[in-house]
Amino acid sequence: DVCSSDLEKEDSFGNAFAGKYESVFCPNQGTPEDRLENFENAVRRVYASTMNMDALHYRKNRGLAWKDEQMAILIQRVSGDYFGDYFFPHAAGVGNSSNLYVYDQDVDMDAGMLRLVFGLGTRAVDRVIGDYVKIVTLDDPMRRPLMNGEDEVKFSQHKVDVLNLAKNCLETVDLEDVMKLDIKTDRRLFGRKDPETARRLREMGRDDSKAPFVLDFRKILSDTRFPEVMRKAMAVLTEKYHYPVDIEFTANFQPDGSFKFNLLQCRPLQTRGLGKTVELPKVIDREHCLFFSKGNFMGGNVRLPIQYVVLVKTLPYLALPDRDKYTVARRIGMLNGILKGKQAMLIGPGRWGTTTPSLGVPVNFTELCNMTVMCELSYSARGVTPELSYGSHFFQDIVESGIFYTAIFRERENVTYHEEYLTERENLVEQLLPEETGAAEVIGVYETPGLQVYSDITRQMVLCAPGPEI
Repeated sequence: DVCSSDLEKEDSFGNAFAGKYESVFCPNQGTPEDRLENFENAVRRVYASTMNMDALHYRKNRGLAWKDEQMAILIQRVSGDYFGDYFFPHAAGVGNSSNLYVYDQDVDMDAGMLRLVFGLGTRAVDRVIGDYVKIVTLDDPMRRPLMNGEDEVKFSQHKVDVLNLAKNCLETVDLEDVMKLDIKTDRRLFGRKDPETARRLREMGRDDSKAPFVLDFRKILSDTRFPEVMRKAMAVLTEKYHYPVDIEFTANFQPDGSFKFNLLQCRPLQTRGLGKTVELPKVIDREHCLFFSKGNFMGGNVRLPIQYVVLVKTLPYLALPDRDKYTVARRIGMLNGILKGKQAMLIGPGRWGTTTPSLGVPVNFTELCNMTVMCELSYSARGVTPELSYGSHFFQDIVESGIFYTAIFRERENVTYHEEYLTERENLVEQLLPEETGAAEVIGVYETPGLQVYSDITRQMVLCAPGPEI
């Protein structure tokens, strides 16, 4: 049997523990003795993870440090099928019955959303290096994401997580290699050859079958009952829980497009309400604000005073070697501790919490957990792009901690960003971190009396500008 050891300490109202403890895939091939040894080692890893730093910090921050640790382990069979040496489901992911990241005023947040991948769902619950999942708004499953048409190939899934039964391990393989297998259903359900690349190949008189396969899930979303089933399933669960839910699921498809849906996990969705409508300034002067954006934020309607802004400067940061980028991340963690109890906003290039320094700042969540607002900045010249990773464990941490999130795509229309609003002020970082030589070259800490962040879900507008005292 193929089995997975997965800790279920992730189901409390108010304390999700999402991703804090280890989940272990155990392909379980070999002799009975080998299989037993592998299984026992997997159990040991899960129990040992109760002492990892993320779990300990989480317990401390949630006031649980001195409470009894009630540990249980859930063992589940992996949902999927055999494809040569590989075992995986056709589709998997995360579903939320309430869509907290409303990036378009037409989105119905109560219809829910999906974070959908091909293969094992591991790529849906973590911030994955250089790869992107499919975000589905269930009120309109065919709604286009926030990207230009030419970016659809770039911002899609290129790798697939599978169980390799020959090697007896979890493995990440290229999508193109998986699509060469007999996947026992119509692969066009999940994607298609990139039409633009195919067109260019034909124009050059070359074989257009060499065009890359792009996962867009269009036929699943338009030609099957999959979106309807997902929406109804989460509606029933929400009704029974009397609370919005967060689920993990798989789906395995037949050649005729029929499918089997598997509910793997359901827990309360850590969520904050929309809040009361916020009155934005009557006159919005975009030339004298820190930033302004239409959409691309999460956290409801807010009006938040900001006492300090911590800025990671884009070009100096991107010029650093990777080892020095980790040093920057540790310094952010120090400032996070120093500014605890203050109304602080964190701004930096790309993704906060990434494991790949070229894509953002590789902080742990505990190194930014005291921030009031978190901003991710784009820098298209270097391919640095924000990504909330909606539905991931990192997202759960943001929601649970009440951190307001916004992505600033500064190259787009309807977006304004004036970094000089900060950099013309005194940089306090060397006062706060006197032993960290050279910190001011990359990190700025600025006192910002009167600065406020406003957001309005209805108008899909977020603004950071000076305002009257609250």
